[in-house]
Amino acid sequence: MGRTEFATASSHVGVAIVGTDGQVLAALGKAEDPRIQAMVSDEDWIAQAREKRIVPMLFADAKCIAHVAPVSGGYIVLLSDEPGENVLNFVLNVDFAYDIIEHILTDPYDAMAVVDAKAKLAYISPVHEKFFGLRAGEGLGRPVRDVIENTRLHHVLKTGIAEVGQIQKMGSRERVVSRHPIRRNEAIVGAIGRVMFKGPQQVQAMARRINVLEAEVETYKKHTKEITQTDKSESFLDAIIGKSPAIQSVRQQIRKIAPLDIPVLIQGESGTGKELVARALHMLSARQDARLVTVNAAALPESLVESELFGYEAGSFTGAAKKGKAGKFEMADKGTIFLDEIGDMPLDVQSKLLRVLQDRVVERVGGDKPKHVDFRLCSATNRDLEAFVDQGKFRLDLFYRISPIVIRLPTLEERIEDIPLLVNHFVREIAEHHNRTVPEVDIDVTHYLMDQSWPGNIRQLRHILERAFVFAEEGRLSVRDFENGGAMMGEGDKPDLQGGPRTPSKLKGALDDLEQKLIADALARFNGNKKKAAEYLGVSRSYLYTKLDL
Repeated sequence: MGRTEFATASSHVGVAIVGTDGQVLAALGKAEDPRIQAMVSDEDWIAQAREKRIVPMLFADAKCIAHVAPVSGGYIVLLSDEPGENVLNFVLNVDFAYDIIEHILTDPYDAMAVVDAKAKLAYISPVHEKFFGLRAGEGLGRPVRDVIENTRLHHVLKTGIAEVGQIQKMGSRERVVSRHPIRRNEAIVGAIGRVMFKGPQQVQAMARRINVLEAEVETYKKHTKEITQTDKSESFLDAIIGKSPAIQSVRQQIRKIAPLDIPVLIQGESGTGKELVARALHMLSARQDARLVTVNAAALPESLVESELFGYEAGSFTGAAKKGKAGKFEMADKGTIFLDEIGDMPLDVQSKLLRVLQDRVVERVGGDKPKHVDFRLCSATNRDLEAFVDQGKFRLDLFYRISPIVIRLPTLEERIEDIPLLVNHFVREIAEHHNRTVPEVDIDVTHYLMDQSWPGNIRQLRHILERAFVFAEEGRLSVRDFENGGAMMGEGDKPDLQGGPRTPSKLKGALDDLEQKLIADALARFNGNKKKAAEYLGVSRSYLYTKLDL
């Protein structure tokens, strides 16, 4: 190739050789420009450029970057393509720009690999070469997948999407890496990968963190797989923790009943998870895209029952909202209404509820336009409704309306083998809530808890675990932490640690004592704030006020 051909082909690059006396001995490409030759012939410019090694060359109609290096008998000046604004600013303002580039390329704690558009290695840091057992330059020109284990640089080239903070296994070690595509004029010309190499102590600390992240990733993968392979709503069954025959039977009932648009009554003691069942029934039904509206039937005061359930029109009574308000049944239109604690609903409220269930029509207080509502009814109680019917405390016709299908929830003592799973679930949940590391749980803890009596069921178990969590030290939860946490249960149910748990003389009294204890703890936790205490306990404020005799 002749001199003219080279200049044409290299119109965006150039090279000049300058003697020690400042005379230009040879010039190709951009270096043939008289202005550039005048500049490189200047002794002061050469001296300054030699010190910086990389310098900008700015003209009215052209810009380039020059790299100056000494050679035998003079200097060689290499000229770049027209630089981008950021590169130009960097070289223009940083006198030691060359030293920074040198540091980035050779930093033993921040290794780099660069591939070209064909996914072949164009550069690999010395520390990387040493790690992979390569001699200097041995990996260059080879496909990156043949050199770097588990690399994804070729994938980044294809997708053009950066991957930041990824875990990559290299041999027996794991590293946090970042991969970025490199573009020129919108075209991807290569990709760069960077990996952090740390000392032994930092690697161990990083490995511990990686193990935690991997466990979380596996959880997310499992969750995502379930959502992808099955209906998204199926995940709500997972919230019902346990593998005991009793709880598996409950899940099977939910799967069979949920698609049927028929009322369901959930029976179970306090703290057995009735609301979780109601939510699963709703999310596995055809109404899952509409709302699930929860009503605490026991907390509905007689004076407000109509306005709460049926809504009211603007100006219908003193204090009414200017625009009126939709009632619970209107809000549940096309969805599900969950009447919790329906066994404690007063008889006069039962009568009003029965009319809505029969006619599926509501009329707002102060209004004259009946509205048809389409909802599915789900109710829950911890009472023996059949006994209440015999005692005249619950309407027989309402009982028939709400209980075509009954799901009975087992007590915790009937599914005691689920305690290890529940403990692991609640410990992780509590740790995340308090932004703390998940503690390890001694195997003795589950044995200890399985030997106790649980009148408060799962809600009580979670409360006890949260209390013990406060006393856990050195990232470990032991039996001692439960003993330091105070009594496991109400005074009447306090377990005899020498001879096993005692049997309470009167279950209702024990439950009342436990409830008062939980309320007192919640009020103390939130400095007397009743709203927050009620939300924490999962009850309405009016119910809490009733228990406090306010």
